[in-house]
Amino acid sequence: MTYVIDVPQILDERSFDQVAGGFADAEGAARVLVDAHASEWASPAGLVGLICAGQALLARSGVKPLLTVPAEREVAHYWARAGFFTHAADLFEIHGSVPRVKPNPERNVLLEVTPVTVADDVHSVVGRIQERSAAILTSEVGLDPKATMGFGMALSEACQNIVEHAGTGGWVAVQAYSWRTLGKRVVVIAVADAGVGFRHTLEATQGKRFGDRWGDATALEAALIHGVSRFRDPGRGQGLAGIRRYLDRWHGKISIRSGTARIAIVPAWDRDEPLRDGLPRFPGAQVQLVIPEVERAAK
Repeated sequence: MTYVIDVPQILDERSFDQVAGGFADAEGAARVLVDAHASEWASPAGLVGLICAGQALLARSGVKPLLTVPAEREVAHYWARAGFFTHAADLFEIHGSVPRVKPNPERNVLLEVTPVTVADDVHSVVGRIQERSAAILTSEVGLDPKATMGFGMALSEACQNIVEHAGTGGWVAVQAYSWRTLGKRVVVIAVADAGVGFRHTLEATQGKRFGDRWGDATALEAALIHGVSRFRDPGRGQGLAGIRRYLDRWHGKISIRSGTARIAIVPAWDRDEPLRDGLPRFPGAQVQLVIPEVERAAK
């Protein structure tokens, strides 16, 4: 029997919980269909999360899950331009017409879904992510070019952490668009994997310290709020700390989902919950960074 996971019409870092719930409920199913035909919009976090779902479903059952292409032509075209189907083809059995799109190297408002793998060329991949993300941060939200260099280094470390700790590789995607409730342009950077997650990664060095409190939510608090790392060397594992420093400076937001919990550093312009626990369990870690447009001084 085929179990159907319905993709929300609006797929972002919060509504992804619906996909995560379907992933948990589909365990043991002979076949899984990920039904995206009704999708109307997807954020970078939604797209990389869906890629992770395909990877996790395939790893769990050994059988490619089915995936239906969004029925709306413009939505399917965006998914194609974002590079989603390029990578989804390796993880899903795709049903529906996948649009053919021409590459547009001049476009600087989007970093397509890009794998971060354990291959020897990972440094060049991260370098590309860093370079293009910096260009987007400069052109779209007005960050000083020098400031984007430091952020790029922190983002690079976050991507490197996927390679070192997830055990599965992961994906990154970047897009600039208008944030409706903020009334400004933002850059959204999503980094995700379907690996072991924060709780497992930190358990060897932090589990005893927290005792009965140890769980997904506590692990996220330890990593993001207290800056703990799996490494005993204080010079290692500082990617989140570096990202936090830059987001604090530019009034940005970070949210991380891992296991059954999600944590966020919430700026004044957003109304997200700082910590949620008891969510549907999903493997790995899914990170979203939001950097709002900087007010330009009047000339």
